[in-house]
This record gives sequence, C-alpha cells and structure tokens, in this order.
Amino acid sequence: MFERSPDQDLFAQTTRKFLESECPPTKLRELGRTDSGFEPDLWRRGADLGWTSLVVPEEAGGGSVSDSGVADLLLLAYEFGHHAAPGPLQPTNLVAAALGRWGSDEQRAGPLAEILAGETIASWALTGPPPEDGLGQVELRAEDDGSDVVLTGTKAAVESADQAGLLLVTARHRDGISHFLVAKETPGVTVVPLTGVDLTRRFALVQFDHARVPADAVVGEPGAGGPAMDWLLDLAVVMQLGEMVGAMQWAFDTTLDWAFNRYTFGRPLASYQEIKHRFADMKMWLEASFAISASAAQALANDARNRGALVSAGKSYVGRNGAEMIQDCIQLHGGIGLTFDHDIHLYLRRHTTDIPLYGSPAQHAVRISRLLEAKEKRS
Repeated sequence: MFERSPDQDLFAQTTRKFLESECPPTKLRELGRTDSGFEPDLWRRGADLGWTSLVVPEEAGGGSVSDSGVADLLLLAYEFGHHAAPGPLQPTNLVAAALGRWGSDEQRAGPLAEILAGETIASWALTGPPPEDGLGQVELRAEDDGSDVVLTGTKAAVESADQAGLLLVTARHRDGISHFLVAKETPGVTVVPLTGVDLTRRFALVQFDHARVPADAVVGEPGAGGPAMDWLLDLAVVMQLGEMVGAMQWAFDTTLDWAFNRYTFGRPLASYQEIKHRFADMKMWLEASFAISASAAQALANDARNRGALVSAGKSYVGRNGAEMIQDCIQLHGGIGLTFDHDIHLYLRRHTTDIPLYGSPAQHAVRISRLLEAKEKRS
C-alpha cells in the first residue's frame, strides 16, 4: 500500500497470523449466528497487539508502531478487510481517537484506559436515520439544563451499539456541534438492533428520549466540535478504505488462482482473451484503490489542505469500483461463487457494508465538488 518500515511489516505480519489462526472462515460463520458477532476475549487480545491505541497520543496512553498512527491503522484495517475479521475496529478507534485528542483528564484516565485495554467497547453515534443521513449531517439536539445536558433525537446504523458500553454522541449544541460521552445504560437511551449484511458486524438504531447527562460528559469545547467531527469522519473513511481494499485484494487473488486452475475445453479459464481483459481492468482498479487510499491516509496524517478532497476521492473511487470488481470476481467463479459455502460472499458483504457508512460514494463526490468550488472562490 505504501513503503513500510520494518516495524510496520512486523505489525502487519503479526496481525495477519493472528487473524488467520483465530478467525478462519469457519469461525466467521459461527460468529455470524451470535448476537455480538465477535468474541470479547479475542478483542482484548487484539488490544494487547495495539489495535485500539494507534491514533491515540502517547501522553493519553496510546502509541503507534511508526511515526504515523494513521498509516499504521490503515495497515490494520487492510488486514481486517483481507480476512473479513470480526470486532469493532472502526467504532472503537474513532472514540479512542476523540478521547485521546480532546477528552478531559478524567475521560482519559477512566473510559479511554478501558477502551485501550479492550475491556470496554465504544461507538460513535454520528448520523441519523433517513432523511437525516447526509454526510456530516447532525440533527440530534442537546439542550443545557442546569448542570446537565439533555439529548433528544435518533441515531442510526451505529456499529456495535448493542455491544458497546459507551457512545460518543454528536449533537447540535449551543449554535454549533458538541460531542458527548454517554453510557449506553443512561435512562432515556434505547438501542434497537438492526439487520445487516455483514455476518460479523452489528448495527443498531439508538434513540435518545430526553436522555440526561452531566455537563462534563462533553468531549472537547462545547459548541466547537465541528472540526473534530470532520477529522473523525475522515479517519473513519480512511479505515474503511483499508478494509475495502483488503477485501478487494482477497477477492482478486482468489479469483486469479481459480481462473488458472479451472479448465474449460482443455484450457485454463485464465488463458481466454476476454478473461485476460477483465483481469487487467480489475488489476487497474485494485492498484488505483491502493494508491488513493495511501494518499488519503498520508493527507490525514499530515493534516494537508487537500485532506478532505483526497479522502472523499478515495471513498468515491473505491466504493464504486471495488464493488464492481468483487461482483466480477463472483461472476468469474461461475455458479459456485453464488453459494454460501464459498468464502467470497464474506468479502462482498464487508465491502458492501462499508459503502454507505460515513458517506456514500455519491455523497463524497458532492463533497469534492463543494471543496473545489470553495477553492475556486478563494483563488
């Protein structure tokens, strides 16, 4: 994906071996029949490997493998996608990043420490149900009431909400955006599980019916959380890009191997010119997806001025072309590719689930247009 340091290579190899050993496809199918979709003990062991701390500053208890925690997290997300691995990788890292950067000393010492240790699951409640699901759209309201804040509204497609102990809730507050760390058991908070496509990822609708939290539950400056929301949104997309490209790589490699070993009319399937052309197109999409994902991660890590445009370009490109590539891989497998027994659907499910989350490819294309228009006006 990009030039790696020896430490990054070791981190990726360690994660790969761990996932190959602990999360084979047979295990994924077993977890698909459970309520949580993952095993808490496995997640705690993953936390020991550094899965939860990569984008958390060292002074807050975190630490990265290299000089770029974002790049390290991209590598981790790639391995998750390449194995369709279970576990709340995206939501937990988003909340950990928020608490590590903008959380109070008390939030770092308590909730963040538990998240880093893998003892507590946390999730980011950002968007609402349609039509409140626009990119970065926030409709849930937070009203000050004495020493408390009252939350009213609904969040949808919140990953691992039913398994989480903590929710980072983004709300309209004081003519701006605020983020609140809310315990799931808070009175007035109701979690309604949703049906999803991915076998091991769980999503829920979360309702806040005048849920009352203390004012010190705010993460960062009240009413000034807009930039933090944009940064977290870009981080979420970078993780998605890693997962999506990992799933694409698995599908491509598996299909290429199949095409060389599947004989039709006495010849390998891969020897036919039309099949060669299709593989050439898929390889182009895959390599371009690697490139844009690495560029987006680097822009986020360096807080580049074109960060938003590169991140959205990545989601728009990978979301569109990756889905088509994996569908092509299924078609090239013939009838067996459509069966539940074949593993390729696990990767199509992972890629498909990521497409609408944190902004669809179409929504990110609109974001690019708006960013370019704003740039044109400034020049």
